[in-house]
Amino acid sequence: MMMKKAAIISIYLLLVIFTCAAIYNLWPEQKLTSESKIDYLLVEKSQRTMKAYFGTQLLKTYKIAIGKNAIGHKVFEGDQKTPEGLYSINDRNPNSDYHKNLGVSYPNNMDRKTAKALGKSPGGDIKIHGLRNGMGFIKKLHRTFNWTNGCIAVTDSEVDELFAAVVPNAKIEIRP
Repeated sequence: MMMKKAAIISIYLLLVIFTCAAIYNLWPEQKLTSESKIDYLLVEKSQRTMKAYFGTQLLKTYKIAIGKNAIGHKVFEGDQKTPEGLYSINDRNPNSDYHKNLGVSYPNNMDRKTAKALGKSPGGDIKIHGLRNGMGFIKKLHRTFNWTNGCIAVTDSEVDELFAAVVPNAKIEIRP
């Protein structure tokens, strides 16, 4: 009798968890207007957020996933860290393996010097990207943990709006 009751409670709890996750994943979020322009992005790694600005006006705050090794500045290729510092958006790829992406100008001269002093490559290819192609159905659930190799991940629909709104050479500041 106790086993049957425990099994029913377990099934009920799983059903509640699944329902809550589905609602969270499908609940619509604020969208930028089609004429929005973004010239500055502020990433706060400890908060797992990226704020989009035009001038001093905050347009939207995105919830993000970052590198698996979330604490500290990226020092070398393979350290699984997201860099920290002031960079720019220097590339756009509409045909990425991760839906679309915006390139971040990492590494800068200081990043190269630091890695060289350790006898390592600083790495590169730091991007703001969506989900791996074919995995877009995960949507917002990807935010439950940090999973990138150092990039900044958003949902596919969010990278679509960023791709359209971020102006060439927009600044991106990445803070701890």
